Amino acid sequence: MKKLICLFYFIFAFAFVFSENIEQSKNCMNEYSVIYKPSFMIIGIECRTKNGADYAAVDIPAHWEKFKSQDIYNKVPNKVSDECYGLYTNYESDHMGAYSLIIGYRVSSIDEIPEGMVGRVIPESAYAVFDVSGEFPKSLIATWEKIWSLNLNRAYTGDFELYTEKFMQNTDRPLEVYISIK
Repeated sequence: MKKLICLFYFIFAFAFVFSENIEQSKNCMNEYSVIYKPSFMIIGIECRTKNGADYAAVDIPAHWEKFKSQDIYNKVPNKVSDECYGLYTNYESDHMGAYSLIIGYRVSSIDEIPEGMVGRVIPESAYAVFDVSGEFPKSLIATWEKIWSLNLNRAYTGDFELYTEKFMQNTDRPLEVYISIK
């Protein structure tokens, strides 16, 4: 049930990403920190899209609905945790080009990938980590807008939103956005 609620919030977040009249939430994003993460594997469902009102604003909510309706949580083998990932990868160029969104879970192995799903190894990387909290989904939208405006030396190997148990337990919906950097 927790997973379904999480997905519900994802759908709303991306439905509003490209709205022209979004008010930025106060204190929605602190400065980012930089950390190093070793490589990891993920299994989930994938869609290809690009930013823009005619693409991501339609594709991403539909993809989250597919994730929910197909009960992906119970179909991913070898999960190492219940943390849900929204992984942005396979970038054509930068954040304005096409990319893949894989919604899924971190796993211990990608040797067994269910039909209709994909497995990816995300390479080790340094990440700019943005803590997001506040009125959801406005806080997440404001964070992505801020990321796009920053002059980060992005690697575009795998950026992700990490939804933990804290997201479900707190009213300010804390989560983290990890941006791979060089």
